[in-house]
Amino acid sequence: MEYHIKEESNFKYLDVGTGETIMLLHGLFGALSNWEAVVNDLKKDFRVIIPIMPIFDINMKSASVEGLANFIESFVNFKKLDQLTLLGNSLGGHVGLIYTLKNPNKVKRLALTGSSGLFENSMGGSFPKRGSYEYIKERVAYTFYDPATATKELIDEVFNIVKDIGKCIRIIAIARSAQRHNMAKDIVQIKAPTLLIWGLNDTITPPAVAHEFNTLITNSTLYFIDKCCHAPMMEHPEKFNKLFRRFLQSNT
Repeated sequence: MEYHIKEESNFKYLDVGTGETIMLLHGLFGALSNWEAVVNDLKKDFRVIIPIMPIFDINMKSASVEGLANFIESFVNFKKLDQLTLLGNSLGGHVGLIYTLKNPNKVKRLALTGSSGLFENSMGGSFPKRGSYEYIKERVAYTFYDPATATKELIDEVFNIVKDIGKCIRIIAIARSAQRHNMAKDIVQIKAPTLLIWGLNDTITPPAVAHEFNTLITNSTLYFIDKCCHAPMMEHPEKFNKLFRRFLQSNT
């Protein structure tokens, strides 16, 4: 996905299309390419914004899921955004939940896919081994139902990230904070229409997690996609986009 990344103040972000604003929140190892099919579909009718969260260079004191939510809050205020539709994958969903609870009047709709916040089997139950390419290859493939989805380009990208000790320390700190930060008692307060799109074969946030989100968030609707793991928007983009557009149309 070749789009111009804008830089203002301390923020880097993608901003394409016009219309109602949809903000996409990436996961721990998330890249803009993860959202390529979603952006290409939505930009025809909506303004799509992807703030790049400072996961790899955030101040260590702020290296937590709450610190990232504060960053998003600062970004939204800086860009003077309002009546947002938030769509978050994995850690991005967790950040979106925290932001929504703190700023309920700013969020018109919420959508989660493979979100942490209740339970997450991070990196398949272990933290990154910095020097092992084969280990990283295995863990990235673990994210997908079809291991072929884990392209060499994607594996190389993650491997290069975890080779950097500073980035690795921050990743571990944020992942641990997400695992500690259980939101079961908080998300019952969410009133915004909420869409849950889950991989039926998700090994990181299993289907039982999706059912729990669906139970706790009153105004939520849950859909499963078969033969799909932790990133439905990458593995089954056409099905994902169809469900997401239907949700937008049903909650105007």
